[in-house]
Amino acid sequence: MSVPVLPDYGHRSLAEVLPAILSALGVPGGPPALAFEPVRAAALLLVDGLGTELLREHAADAPFLASLPDAGPLTVGFPSSTSISLTSLGTGLPPGAHGMVGISFRADDGELLDTLRWTTQGADGPIDMRELLPPEQVQAAPTALERAAAAGVAVTVVSKQEFGGSGLTRAALRGGDFRGTYALGDLAAEIIAGLTGAGRRLCYGYHADLDLLGHLHGPGTLAWRLQLSQVDRLAALIAEHLPSDAALVVTGDHGMVAVDRIFDADTDPVLQEGVLLLGGDARSRHVYVRPGAMEDVLATWRSVLGDNAWVVPGDQAAAEGWFGEVVPQLRGRIGDVVAAARGTTAVIRSVAEPVISRLPGQHGSLSVEEQLVPLLVARTS
Repeated sequence: MSVPVLPDYGHRSLAEVLPAILSALGVPGGPPALAFEPVRAAALLLVDGLGTELLREHAADAPFLASLPDAGPLTVGFPSSTSISLTSLGTGLPPGAHGMVGISFRADDGELLDTLRWTTQGADGPIDMRELLPPEQVQAAPTALERAAAAGVAVTVVSKQEFGGSGLTRAALRGGDFRGTYALGDLAAEIIAGLTGAGRRLCYGYHADLDLLGHLHGPGTLAWRLQLSQVDRLAALIAEHLPSDAALVVTGDHGMVAVDRIFDADTDPVLQEGVLLLGGDARSRHVYVRPGAMEDVLATWRSVLGDNAWVVPGDQAAAEGWFGEVVPQLRGRIGDVVAAARGTTAVIRSVAEPVISRLPGQHGSLSVEEQLVPLLVARTS
C-alpha cells in the first residue's frame, strides 16, 4: 500500500524557495534552508502542474529543462493545489501559518471561500468576496515580494492579465509591479524586461497552461506533452536573454495524476450525512461536520472510501504536520475530517463543481506524483 509523502516544511518545500532567492539577492534575513549563490537579478518561473515525476518521465519533450541542474525535488505542501502552493511560495510559510488551507475552505465568517476565484456561492451564483473578505486580511502575513521591495529590490510580478487584482494575487503575491500577459511571447518578454536594468531585481512569472491541459486531457497525454515542449522553449528563451549576473529558477506548484476511481459526494447521501460544509478539491477534502456528528462522519467516510483515501480527524492531520505548524486562530479553517485521496481516486462534487468534476487530471493529495516538484536553475556569469 502507498504511504503519504508528508511535506518537508522548513527544509525542502516551496516555502523555502523565495527566502533563498532573497538571500542570494542580499536581502537581510535569517539563514535560508536552501542555498543559492549570490546574484544581482533573479527570475522565478512557476509552471503550474510541473511535477518532478512527470518531468522525469517526459524529459525528451523538455530537453532544456532536463539539462538544468536540479536542486530539488521539493515537496509542495498540503493540499497540493495552486492557491495553497502559491501562497506558501509567496509568503515563505506553510499552509497552517498563512491560512490558505484549501482550494475552498471555511473562512472566518463561516462561509466556504473559493480561493481561486475569491467567491462564495449565493442563491443566484458566485458572490465576489474581495470586499467582504479582503485577501490581505484572510492572508495577513507579509509576502517575500513585499520584503524584497522594502529592501530596495525592483520587484515584478508577471502573470495572466486577468489575474491582476485577483483575490489570490492580492493574498499570495502582493508587493510587486504587476505586468499582465496574454501568451507565451509576452510572458517571456515581460520576465526578461523585469530583469533588465541596473540594480537588484526580482521577477516572478507564472505559466498556467500545462496544468490546464493536464486537467482537460490527462497528464502525459499528447496534448500535455506538446504543451510541455512549449514550456521548455519558454524557459530556454528566458535563459538565452538573461542579463549579466542573473539567474532563472524554474519550479512547479504540484504534479498531477489521472483519476478513474470516482466517489461523488454530491449524489451519495451517505457521504452527506452529518456534513455541514464540504471544501477542498477532488483529491483533498475538508469535511466540516454538524455539531455532535464528528465520530459518525469520520466512521462513514472511512467506511465508504476505504483504502482509496487517508481519512483522518483534522486535529490528527494538523498534529502529523500535513499543514505545517498551525496558527491557533486559523485551526477552524481545517476540516473536522480531512480526506486525502490515494492511488487514482477522486472525491468529486458533480453539482457544486460540475466542470472540474468531469476532468481526468487531478491533484491535491499526498502522493509522490503530486507532492514533488523540481527546482531548476540556469545562470549567467
